[in-house]
Amino acid sequence: MDLTEKQLDSQVMYNGGFIEVIKDAVLLPDGSTSTREYITHPGAVAILALLDNGNLVMERQYRYPLHREFIELPAGKIDDGEDILITAQRELLEETGYLASEWTHLTTAWPCIGYSDERMEYFLARGLKHEGSNLDDGEFLEVFELSLSDAIDWIRRGKINESKTIVGLFWLEKVLNGDWRAPR
Repeated sequence: MDLTEKQLDSQVMYNGGFIEVIKDAVLLPDGSTSTREYITHPGAVAILALLDNGNLVMERQYRYPLHREFIELPAGKIDDGEDILITAQRELLEETGYLASEWTHLTTAWPCIGYSDERMEYFLARGLKHEGSNLDDGEFLEVFELSLSDAIDWIRRGKINESKTIVGLFWLEKVLNGDWRAPR
């Protein structure tokens, strides 16, 4: 069975600083038509920054759309045409002040498939050395260390409840426990 929906028409409803809202007319598999509204996003990286002591570098950050703080992995938007590894290295340094000597791409995930084309590229960073952070204008966050076991417990207790961080932490737990091999 072919489940493909074919675009008939497309209209940009909003064009912002880095996202667009699109409304498409589509032909459905049964021959009827419908509309699809979605956000285009350049993609982002999330970094599992593992310190020599086994702790992770984490962030506490206020997120305006939900009017509250979240505990998160270091992460950031991929700039137009930028290599994803360069993005990860840039974001880790900007937000946390750390450089890493070892980088492993773990996976790609799509966090919001019902309404966005955003993709999240996950990296494991090791061999960390603190150089000093350089936050973007208007960016405020607290950087701290957290053990993986505490981070997993914080997920269970609802203290960590942001999807990119949950996915990344569970992925890292599988890799570090030897259940999954990190891609080469």
